[in-house]
Amino acid sequence: MNITRQVLNCCKVIYPSSFFNSRGRFCTSQSTRMSRHTNSKRIEGLNKNVWVVFTAMTSDPSIVNLGQGKPDIPPPSYVKEALAKAASVDDLNQYTRGFGHPLLVKALSQVYGKVCGRQIDPFKEILVTVGGYGSLFSTIQGLVDEGDEVIIIEPFFDCYLPMVKMAGAKPVLIPLRVKSGKKTLTGADWFLDPNELASKFSSKTKAIILNTPNNPIGKVFTREELQMIADLCIKHDTLCISDEVYEWLVYKGHQHIKIATLPGMWDRTITIGSGGKTFSVTGWKLGWSIGPEHLIKHLQTVMQNSLYTCPTPLQEALAQGLLHNFDLMGQPECYFSSLSVELEVKRDRLAAVLQEVGMTPIIPEGGYFMLVDVTSLNQDLSHMADNDEAYDWKFVRWMIKEKKLAAIPVTAFVGDESKKQFEKYIRFCFIKQDSTLDAAEHILKNWGQI
Repeated sequence: MNITRQVLNCCKVIYPSSFFNSRGRFCTSQSTRMSRHTNSKRIEGLNKNVWVVFTAMTSDPSIVNLGQGKPDIPPPSYVKEALAKAASVDDLNQYTRGFGHPLLVKALSQVYGKVCGRQIDPFKEILVTVGGYGSLFSTIQGLVDEGDEVIIIEPFFDCYLPMVKMAGAKPVLIPLRVKSGKKTLTGADWFLDPNELASKFSSKTKAIILNTPNNPIGKVFTREELQMIADLCIKHDTLCISDEVYEWLVYKGHQHIKIATLPGMWDRTITIGSGGKTFSVTGWKLGWSIGPEHLIKHLQTVMQNSLYTCPTPLQEALAQGLLHNFDLMGQPECYFSSLSVELEVKRDRLAAVLQEVGMTPIIPEGGYFMLVDVTSLNQDLSHMADNDEAYDWKFVRWMIKEKKLAAIPVTAFVGDESKKQFEKYIRFCFIKQDSTLDAAEHILKNWGQI
């Protein structure tokens, strides 16, 4: 009997007072139980995501998808072959070094050592993680504190803002402004106002996020523009998070310059790259951060306590692809430079079609996206249900439904104060097979009939 009583006493559960009603009776209502199952404050208001919305809308195979940056051109054969070979090696199907597969970080140090003109320690100055996303996340989590301010240039890749907010920091936004009076616009016609940029820096500024070539505009920042940013970073002792995932995709007449190579910037810059963008293998989700040891070690701390490591066979294959092209750097057949030659033809083709049908494309200097001003179409969307939604969101929804052509609304890449400036723009992706572009051209040229 005593044993039974002891067991029952040990099994008693103590419930908080919120689980009882005013009469002291146990309350099992769903609302009471669910009150403790709410989201964390750090993700409050971050649930709406442009990719979730429009990926679902474009699942119909009859839709011509120029929306998400998802290449439908084949990757280099030697990269696919390297993956198949790696998967056949038993040891390469097991865990590898958490901060980056040894062969991959060595290959990255060779390629970027040559680009940057300096020796890069493969084990202390490089972190490999899950895509450019993972690199951004590790950087912001590892270096940005609650109460810090982070300057973000609009339009920006959409994850910058929520990642900064999740770290407890304050995003400080500054828009690229467009030069007026030009008939044909390019990425170069969007600029940062020097005085406006300087006004965004303060004693609370921990970092600025730079994206060059820029997604979605395709602007390639010039040496003079980068120097302006660098001078302010040095003056205010600010870090620079430089997202350069489209670094190899720069078109004729333009040059990609790494801000980390400017005087005084290596020690305060994290440079982010992407295997998916480099070799058109976005599904591999491999990216990297490169910078000084005193910064990279904090990113490594985030990595080891979150994702830990990336798939070994993918890293092995990516390393082989980089080493293959390292030997070809500076030659026409190097994939780092040959892909942009192929894409420039696709860029010019899409721009010509858009101009022919009355839309206004912004000709990108780099990357594989094209901003398009749809103002001249005068499309009335007042009948659409959500009147609070920005015009470009409604336009893209309407275009997918009525024209079977997908794009991405550009206000997804800006803050609330800049939505009016950008709501008549949509973004097309042109890293597509000719057959996909043929289908898009047919829709555009028959806009009034479809």
